Amino acid sequence: MDEIDRAILRELQVDGRIPYSDLGPKVGLSPSAARLRLQRLIDTKAVQVVGVTDPMTMGQQAMALLGLRVDGDPRAVADELSRHEEVVYTVLTAGGFDLFAEVVCRQPRVLLDFINDVVRPIDGVASVENFPYFGIHTHRFLWHVD
Repeated sequence: MDEIDRAILRELQVDGRIPYSDLGPKVGLSPSAARLRLQRLIDTKAVQVVGVTDPMTMGQQAMALLGLRVDGDPRAVADELSRHEEVVYTVLTAGGFDLFAEVVCRQPRVLLDFINDVVRPIDGVASVENFPYFGIHTHRFLWHVD
């Protein structure tokens, strides 16, 4: 990946639907060269272009990152959590928590019930810490592209 590829990625992070006619000049290429560069990044699986929704604008009012400590295999807990529609993703970690799970619910009370009635009783869950998100537009998927 060279500097032009990184420039393309930076532009896509700002606007994933940018037309090639705008993208090319911003990164020092013609529109067709920008299209070919991006297609190569997609074909090599270096980049995946997807739509990301904002749960808050879709009627969900409670979001949280759950930090879980697990007795036993955290993969089994992650698998069980992933079966629930409230769970956006799970991530196994090597830090102070064994895994993280992002959860989205209609209302704060539903989130609390999900944690207490679904997450805590899962076999192997030793503890759960809840890190709630507040406000609109909580997700910004912008990574520094080196």
